[in-house]
Amino acid sequence: MKMIAKRGIFLWILSILFVVGIIFLTVSFTTHGTEWAMQRYNRHLYSNGELIGAGTIYDCNNKVLAETVKGKRVYSKDADTRESTLHIVGDPKNFISTGVQATFESKLTGYNLLFGFYNIDRYGKGNDMKLTVDSDLCNYAYNLLDGRKGTIGVVNYKTGDIVCSVSSPSYDVNDVPDNLEKSEKYEGVYINRLLSAQYVPGSTFKLVTAICAIENIPDIDSRTWVCDGGYTPSHGVEIKCNADHGSAVNFKDALAKSCNSVFAQLAIELGDDKLSETAKKLGIGSAVTVSGEIKSFAGKFKVDGAADDLLGWTGIGQGETRIAPISMLRIVSAVANGGEALSFNIVNDFANQAGKALNITLPTNKTKLMDSETASHLKTMMRYNVTDHYGESRYEGLNLCAKSGTAQIDEYDDHNIAWFTGFMDDADNPYAFVVVIENGNSGSQTAGPVANKVLQKLVNG
Repeated sequence: MKMIAKRGIFLWILSILFVVGIIFLTVSFTTHGTEWAMQRYNRHLYSNGELIGAGTIYDCNNKVLAETVKGKRVYSKDADTRESTLHIVGDPKNFISTGVQATFESKLTGYNLLFGFYNIDRYGKGNDMKLTVDSDLCNYAYNLLDGRKGTIGVVNYKTGDIVCSVSSPSYDVNDVPDNLEKSEKYEGVYINRLLSAQYVPGSTFKLVTAICAIENIPDIDSRTWVCDGGYTPSHGVEIKCNADHGSAVNFKDALAKSCNSVFAQLAIELGDDKLSETAKKLGIGSAVTVSGEIKSFAGKFKVDGAADDLLGWTGIGQGETRIAPISMLRIVSAVANGGEALSFNIVNDFANQAGKALNITLPTNKTKLMDSETASHLKTMMRYNVTDHYGESRYEGLNLCAKSGTAQIDEYDDHNIAWFTGFMDDADNPYAFVVVIENGNSGSQTAGPVANKVLQKLVNG
């Protein structure tokens, strides 16, 4: 009897271990099944390390950007399109980690835990994806960069849909340069500069300082400051200005003329706590997420306990702050949209090979970055920048609100990073934009004309 009892206990233990093992395998499969299936040794999906099992990727006008034909992944028939949309689509080996081919791999292949690779087995490829971007506009924007390193992004600030996203340098996947990974010309070629570049923001950061000032200094519009070509804080070295703006510079003109003296003084007066709070609220230090999956460089902002001169330099965008252009695009989109930032999106929808739309929910949300009164105040100032400083005639018909930036990297002007960002205050054309050109000298003179041409093309064709 004792032997039978011991055997019974042993069998119970084996049964319990078996059940535990089944539960463990089920949970692991549910949690990691997609990850296991996406491995590059899976011949359903890859050939020689290149993805072949994905469906077709279309732009917003149903132009093919990438597709699988007879077991091979092929890209747009147009060389310009292959080059301008490279960082959107991604490269064949997924070196560009932010491309939709890499990010939405499982959805493009049609893999799911219940049916596995049914779509690929039946149709030879997975699900199709339609994007929000216009490839013709991307081609036009990319050519305007004219070989210069940089990025251009345009978003509908009422919907969050990205209509243009280009990053330079790029290359043609059908004609890969021999010196791609060695030449300075292609430095950072796998980086989507809209999402992942770490740029000094220059004077575009004065928008952040202005928001902080509007929210924390009640008499900001009635005050004036002195600018005699620079400002020397009580502790630290002189912060030079771009001109001598006089003895009675008001807040509105300080932004329009991009007065370093005034904004350095504002940053020091506001202090590190308030500046840090505003920067955090505006999303600097947090990644911008596109279509719920693609994440940007989070940004770097740290002024805790900074000396007055560093705080002043930070307030004018020349400190240790680093941001991705899409972070600034999100901020100006919120200014345009009454203080609310809609989540950015680059994916319109998915469909299987039978043409049936798939019920794949992409996150959509609104985040309050600032009060509507603050947004309205800054919108008025950004509009004044254009009408009374940059020149309305340079941006004819766009009703533009904007801010330029010239981020100094060293003592050579031609090494500057040129910024131009803002939005159209137009209910029929609710577009926000950012243009960044490396080694671009002046933001208003270099990046501004590029922004104008892209927006004119978008609005007028």
